[in-house]
Amino acid sequence: MNSAFEDFRKTVDASLEDVAEARRRRGLFRDALLAYDDIMEIVPSGAIARGTHKHPIHDVDLIAIYRDDDHIDWGQPGTSADDALEETGSRINEQLGMTHGLLDQQVRLASPRNHAVKCFLDDPDDPGAFTVDVVPAFRRDGMLLIPQSATATWIPSNPEYLIKQVAKRHAEWDKFASSVRMLKAWGAGQDTKIKSLVMEVLALEHLPVANNRPTAIAQFFSSAAWHLENGGTVEDPAKVCGEIQADLDSDAVADLLRLAADTATRALQAVRNNDPHRAISLWGEVFGPDFPAPTGLNPAAAVVATPRPVKDTPQG
Repeated sequence: MNSAFEDFRKTVDASLEDVAEARRRRGLFRDALLAYDDIMEIVPSGAIARGTHKHPIHDVDLIAIYRDDDHIDWGQPGTSADDALEETGSRINEQLGMTHGLLDQQVRLASPRNHAVKCFLDDPDDPGAFTVDVVPAFRRDGMLLIPQSATATWIPSNPEYLIKQVAKRHAEWDKFASSVRMLKAWGAGQDTKIKSLVMEVLALEHLPVANNRPTAIAQFFSSAAWHLENGGTVEDPAKVCGEIQADLDSDAVADLLRLAADTATRALQAVRNNDPHRAISLWGEVFGPDFPAPTGLNPAAAVVATPRPVKDTPQG
């Protein structure tokens, strides 16, 4: 059983080469943006910063912290949200643009979006294109103030809180981050749309610290299902940004979690029945075809019940 979960972990985890490349690109953007005196720090964010990224890696997230005194017109309702995004995009093009970048020539397109500038290092038409997302921000009242283009305002955010909480849980149980990656893979495999951050926050709240990973994951499915079945929501753990996925079909996700919980419980019972072959098969039903299939004969099934032989022996 432990070997099966370890093999599944290797399937879910991004390769060391992909992680190294993501970090290289993150460092490239950090160096490019810190060339400007009004940017005082670059804060890594997102799944890679938390260690909860799974295969494949699609993006890297960074926050560019600007000095308040250098942009007194930003942070106010109106055009300043778009102004900050456009200015950040212009600087990325100046330093890293494909044809004329001063530091390097790697960015094909820097496109301002709602909160971030999405920078394409691969063909933007490629569905799996790798991006670096850069959010301009100020430090305010112990958190960050970031632009929201859709409403022409700036909103508070605290991504560093989640980074610290995940690090704390992983320090308590060194299988936490890799288990989160498994749960994200489960969520990505469902027909119902479930954002990966939804699975991560559910894990932060409902994945127990346990030496036995299968037991912890089975308990997670049961606890997370109960939470949604009883009207619970999945909100920003820093209590700043509200619900993480406004269009989440909570009833459908609760049903999926309950089904996974029931199957996982049967898998744990199979282990107690000394039937690891059956247990691994059941975990495969939970996680799908990427979970390794059992190998060899089923020891429990190999014991075939036969009538007790009758011997003609003298009785004394």
